[in-house]
Amino acid sequence: MARAEVNRSGEMEVFVKVIEQGGFSAAARACRMTPSAVSKLISRLESRLKARLINRSTRGLQLTPEGHAFYERAIQVLADLEEAERGASLGEQPVGRIRINTSASFGFHILAPLLPEFLARYPGITLDITHTDTVVDLLEARVDVAVRAGPLKSSSLVARSLGATRKIIVGAPDYLARAGTPRSLAELEQHERLGFAYTRSQAAWQLVEGGRLTNLPVQGRVKLSDGESLRKLALCGVGLARLAEFTVCDDIRAGRLVALMEDHNPGDLEDFHAVFLGGKLLPARVRVLLDFLVERGRVDAA
Repeated sequence: MARAEVNRSGEMEVFVKVIEQGGFSAAARACRMTPSAVSKLISRLESRLKARLINRSTRGLQLTPEGHAFYERAIQVLADLEEAERGASLGEQPVGRIRINTSASFGFHILAPLLPEFLARYPGITLDITHTDTVVDLLEARVDVAVRAGPLKSSSLVARSLGATRKIIVGAPDYLARAGTPRSLAELEQHERLGFAYTRSQAAWQLVEGGRLTNLPVQGRVKLSDGESLRKLALCGVGLARLAEFTVCDDIRAGRLVALMEDHNPGDLEDFHAVFLGGKLLPARVRVLLDFLVERGRVDAA
């Protein structure tokens, strides 16, 4: 088939639908085609590209490395086409949906208060926001931007810094009235220390004792999957928690929580980043969100 006769954007749309819908039949319904027509189109695409894009098995579809790369470029190309068409009639105003994945703590304390400003600035943009402290695969979860805490692993993701925050040990006044206020590492060891349940969390609290760094294992009776739930348990007086400063600063000012062991705080910082796929090939809607987060959503400004 001659290059000019190939509807490459149409092929991309069907290919992307297959991945997003998780199968040929679902994609066929979305594209108003037959499953056999979708299958043949994907086969023709692979033949033309001389590369296997999708591995088919009884357990479903799985992207090959070549398919993964093609999918990333395809969604960018289709997004650019859509925005070019809309921009011609809407004065280049960013439009479309952005899928955001973030921890509940960042979503509640940083992102949510900024949403009215962002949505007013960009009325053509809609947002889908999911909260989890678990690291998700952006491609598999169809996420445009994810906010992640801690060191970044080497990957194909691009990152923009959102600052860094201290960790603070906190407890509720009623818990401290009942269990006492720890002032040394030995006293802290006697307290209920709430921790995180997910595997990438630190299994110990880093402290300074006698001028030396030491790690105190987190051995409380309760572990949770996200920082916001941990904060709420601390507020309820269940135990002590070591949390990002931006999540508890308002509680400390209001007297709902008390900062503890500050003389033993090593001042170590936890970095936050907005990560995304696509590098420079970003739809305008994603680019303006990233710029907005860097400008207004820094954790060290909370």
